[in-house]
Amino acid sequence: MKREIPTTLLTGQQPILLTVPGLNNSGPSHWQSLWEGKRDDCFRVDLGMWERPHRNTWLNKLNAAIGAASDPVILIAHSLGCHAVAWWSRFAGPEDKCKVAGALLVAPPSVENLSSGSRLTPFAPLARERLSFPSILAASRNDDYASFGQARKMARLWGSRFVDAGWVGHINADSGLGNWPYGEFLLDRLIWSLTAPQPDHVSKEARRSVVRSSDISLTL
Repeated sequence: MKREIPTTLLTGQQPILLTVPGLNNSGPSHWQSLWEGKRDDCFRVDLGMWERPHRNTWLNKLNAAIGAASDPVILIAHSLGCHAVAWWSRFAGPEDKCKVAGALLVAPPSVENLSSGSRLTPFAPLARERLSFPSILAASRNDDYASFGQARKMARLWGSRFVDAGWVGHINADSGLGNWPYGEFLLDRLIWSLTAPQPDHVSKEARRSVVRSSDISLTL
């Protein structure tokens, strides 16, 4: 049964996690689905039109979910969902942007220079504005949908910390990652960087710098 995204947040509660799947949605063995099943704070954004996505429809659905949720929100996007997040950050209003504390972006595909019949072309061209919130972008070295260099370029454009996730394909159910423990590590690192108590003299931007710098590779 679909769980409703909370609209109120208790004082001191951790951020609400919203998963943003890609093309064809995320099936039951996808790490996004597994995270939703094991965490009480993780909920899926129902973007609809999963087989033939429309960019503006997805952005409106994402905006509605963020607007309705209690804040702060952390977005967990996979594949084409990463581009939905990037374009949402480009067009969202200041009040909506303030609700998003950060994002974990995983395996964004290349959306440019594709055939006219590709289901990814509605998201072209690539959003080139820096995201309005700190983010981590995790990429695989053998992803069929984007080269490692293309993923690094997206991280630079979006101002995301770039993470080498290894040789794990498109980081989906076919990769056989189960709960994807390394992804959980990255998510925990992101949440900690945004919520850990810091001395009063440390600026908000400095607190988030642990995930704001681009073109840096993390390894366990």
